[in-house]
Amino acid sequence: MSEIAISVNNLSKKYGDITAINNLSFEINKGELFGFIGPDGAGKTTLFRILCTLLLPDTGSASLCSFDAVKDYKKIRNIIGYMPGKFSLYQDLSVEENLSFFATIFGTTLEENYDLIRDIYIQIEPFKTRQAGKLSGGMKQKLALCCAMIHKPEVLVLDEPTTGVDAVSRKEFWEMLRKLKESGITIIVSTPYMDEASLCDRVALIQGGNIMSTDTPENIISQFDTALYAVKTHSMYQMMLDLKDWNQTETAYLFGQYMHLTIKDKDNNTIEAYLKSKSHKDIEIKQITPNIEDAFMRLMSK
Repeated sequence: MSEIAISVNNLSKKYGDITAINNLSFEINKGELFGFIGPDGAGKTTLFRILCTLLLPDTGSASLCSFDAVKDYKKIRNIIGYMPGKFSLYQDLSVEENLSFFATIFGTTLEENYDLIRDIYIQIEPFKTRQAGKLSGGMKQKLALCCAMIHKPEVLVLDEPTTGVDAVSRKEFWEMLRKLKESGITIIVSTPYMDEASLCDRVALIQGGNIMSTDTPENIISQFDTALYAVKTHSMYQMMLDLKDWNQTETAYLFGQYMHLTIKDKDNNTIEAYLKSKSHKDIEIKQITPNIEDAFMRLMSK
């Protein structure tokens, strides 16, 4: 049986009349790479701040490595590494100075834990005398990860770490997370990018402060319980309006050059007939295999 690293029970938090997270319960196994996938405002940052002992919940409880997130906050802060969504290192300090500062706070040194961050640090070491504020987005990201790792945390908490960085840096970052996971560190990461869900061991799809589904990406996709169609015509904007008004439409949303569509009627011939009745031309309809974003949209519609 897997050892539980993080346990959350009936956790809620409000800001005035706004519910940020609503009665959340879940468990994350030790050594797992677990993703919270959802759009801005879904509640990811509030949840992470509670887990990192930076916010108090209104109701419910959370524990990390058997330490209570409220009562044992000092112990938790020694065993976690936290990388907030906004770059929060000292911008006027150099790369090397930032790392030395964070190592000193935790009673260690860069040299002592160099092996832990070596694969990441060697990419920014040529710029070790440059001020952190003058680094590129991808380099800032790597430095922030090094600072979060310098004290050998048991749990790594990453809040939207790839937001605003280029596609190459995003790919490199997830490769780094995979290597860190192999060392036994429990990693929880939030992201608005649905394609990153497939890189996690398990994911929780979160929207409006509620978890809609928790499972492996493959299992979530396999639960897609209806036919999915990619549809294109000569006028995509008008087609979008027409499909939104159609009484047979369940979900309809733009996805690249197509609209992804699910319908109440199981006969896809009705799609073409309806679009022709609305004077659409060059109609293209094909049944496709859903991805994690389609599964998310399907769950939102229920």
